[in-house]
Amino acid sequence: MLEGMYAAAAGMAAQQDRLDAISNDVANVNTTGYKRTRVAFRDLVYTDAGLATQPGVRDGSGAAATFLGRGTAQGALLDSPNPIDVAISGPGYLTVRDAQGRQMLTRDGHLQIDGQGRISTNAGNLLDPAIQLPAGTQAEDVRIAANGSVMVNNREVGRINVVNVPAEAGLQAMGNNLFQATAASGGTRAAGPGTELVAGKLEASNADMADSMTQMVESQRAFELASKAIQTQDRIAEIANQVKRI
Repeated sequence: MLEGMYAAAAGMAAQQDRLDAISNDVANVNTTGYKRTRVAFRDLVYTDAGLATQPGVRDGSGAAATFLGRGTAQGALLDSPNPIDVAISGPGYLTVRDAQGRQMLTRDGHLQIDGQGRISTNAGNLLDPAIQLPAGTQAEDVRIAANGSVMVNNREVGRINVVNVPAEAGLQAMGNNLFQATAASGGTRAAGPGTELVAGKLEASNADMADSMTQMVESQRAFELASKAIQTQDRIAEIANQVKRI
């Protein structure tokens, strides 16, 4: 009987993990370049039930949530009034440096010119390699080509680096729409010929609100069912104890 409670409790924990992931998707439905979280379930340890009358029957310990990385579907490309905003069309990531100097990857092409004339993301992460603009350059003076070339007054001052990895599911999410390459993802390499930058556009989140809300209701119902299973088994145990005392 305790095994049933443990299995139901594991199911509740799994659904809670799924709800957390879905809630994060909902919270970032308007985040530029955000990629939804992919969650699946896996069986926990199964053991032989030890029933002489029914050999081969196995007891399970429930299920657990497992994260499969981020969905890589392309988000919609939306017009932006900022001429140096860029969207990535196709697979790939911009390379940036965070505050600790680590190289990070992002799909967030919401760019700005910082106080020192360098191009950075809206969160303040500098592009890597850094692009230094001539003194006094305004956003309206900058032109970004599909291959990433940054032009000011018809002179190239740098190039935005766009890379990809062999296994995107292996990228580690670092928060603030940043990812880091890992051994599971493989090292970064130049994006393929099917990838280009689109200036004056931003990539919308690929999280769908309607789909996320549907999944959230499903998880809530499953969580409730698992909790009721625990309550039912608790009542059965209480009845069994009363019978034993009698």
